[in-house]
Amino acid sequence: MLAKIVLLFLAVIAVLGIFGKLRLPGVGKLGRLSKPCPRCGRHRIGRGPCPCGHGKV
Repeated sequence: MLAKIVLLFLAVIAVLGIFGKLRLPGVGKLGRLSKPCPRCGRHRIGRGPCPCGHGKV
């Protein structure tokens, strides 16, 4: 009985994941909204310059 509940739960989670991918195909991992730094490749957090020093005025 418990195994059936676990398998049903995993099946529902898999179906939700499939429909989530179909609904939001443009969003990659973690919903990347920021662009990486052209110099070091790290993603900037916030509006300040990159931690590598690129973009400082």
